[in-house]
Amino acid sequence: MSGKLGSAALVADTNTTVYTVPADTVATLNIALVNRGADPAKVRVAITDAANPGDADWIEYGAEIPAAGGVLERTALVAGAGESIIIRSDVGNVSARVHGFEEAE
Repeated sequence: MSGKLGSAALVADTNTTVYTVPADTVATLNIALVNRGADPAKVRVAITDAANPGDADWIEYGAEIPAAGGVLERTALVAGAGESIIIRSDVGNVSARVHGFEEAE
């Protein structure tokens, strides 16, 4: 598969699994977050194989996205089979998209 791997409109203060790498697969991916709201957003992004990210799983933590169309992107990330992209925002006006490609291991 290539292109959009997952997307979500985030709910405030809730961990949201946007994408999970299928079994026997590795994914090279990019994450794009956009703030649709009138106030800045603080976001967290984790890559983890656990249901709840541990301290070492966060690759962004408290990153601020400016209001009214501000964007945060992370590119060229690699995740293995069973790993998930989990994103959290302190406001509910953030859209998340994970795009890239999957390859069989």
